[in-house]
Amino acid sequence: MEFLIASAIGSLTAAGVYLSLRKRSFAVVLGMTLLTYATNLFLFVTGRLVIDQPPVLRDGVTAYTDPLPQALVLTAIVISFGMTAVVVMMALGSFIEGGDDRIDLPRRDREGPSA
Repeated sequence: MEFLIASAIGSLTAAGVYLSLRKRSFAVVLGMTLLTYATNLFLFVTGRLVIDQPPVLRDGVTAYTDPLPQALVLTAIVISFGMTAVVVMMALGSFIEGGDDRIDLPRRDREGPSA
């Protein structure tokens, strides 16, 4: 089970980094989303999944699961959803303004003023 989770986190991270290094804004948005999924999965796994255990201490309970990673993941999901919405709107504005979704500078801006 640990190998499966580690492989999932590794492949999500690798795909996210690959897509984040692309020159199109849509691929960058997808890459950042995959990186947030990998981070959320990593945070969730750090809590050591325990089946049929309460998340808080009660009287007479000898074993419990840690609720902190679950709270961190819920918070991270909300934040990543908001940030994804912001990045999508910025990419859409850039596409509408520039007519292309490429991230690099246009040739005329790279070369500088003509002499």
